[in-house]
Amino acid sequence: MSLSRQLSPSRTRDDGRGIPDATVARLPVYHRVLRTLADEGVHTISSDHLAQSCGVSPAKLRKDLSHLGSYGTRGVGYDVALLSYHISRELGLSQPWGVVIVGVGNLGHALVSYRGFASRGFEIVGLLDSHPDVVGKRVAATGVDLIVQPMAQLEMLVRESGASIGVIATPAEAAQKVCDRLVDAGVRSILNFAPAVLVVSDEVEIRKVDLAVELQILAFHEQRRVDDSSQLAQVMNA
Repeated sequence: MSLSRQLSPSRTRDDGRGIPDATVARLPVYHRVLRTLADEGVHTISSDHLAQSCGVSPAKLRKDLSHLGSYGTRGVGYDVALLSYHISRELGLSQPWGVVIVGVGNLGHALVSYRGFASRGFEIVGLLDSHPDVVGKRVAATGVDLIVQPMAQLEMLVRESGASIGVIATPAEAAQKVCDRLVDAGVRSILNFAPAVLVVSDEVEIRKVDLAVELQILAFHEQRRVDDSSQLAQVMNA
């Protein structure tokens, strides 16, 4: 399989409804902010105020939401609950999605403990690991305790739990094999935390989370600021 068939970290597939990838990437932010507003008792909000809360320009917000349909009222703004519902439906959050996590080390434990999964429509339905010291241990997930299963149970666990999403939190050298097994078991959506590039077929969606890369990007911008300040100082002292 050629490397050209793997997905880049930022790529999402267009669902055929004409929603750009960049818009899809911002929809979860809009949904999170709207959920917070609803919890605070806010019923309507203007596009300007919503855009400010989401960290985007009003024009970009209105353009993004136009892909979903017209849910705003001129002079009134957006109905918070209604817009939140439509974004939730577009993101596929109107039903719970089963998630299986492979690799229950420090990162895997942290993911299991994250309370944001359940509140956003995701249910951890299975944990897998290959280390004998980890297999068989009981790990507290949101609302339920799960027992870490051996890797030999991967296919059966996916089949019996109906897991739709796989999370890879293994060392880099194990990631591709784990990915292949998840795909063979029927999982078509994978979140990869391993520091490895995974090769998959076109029908599989992979999102990669690499904290080191994100830190390097921040370091790049920080270095730019240092260089700019240095150049400015040289000009002022000339």
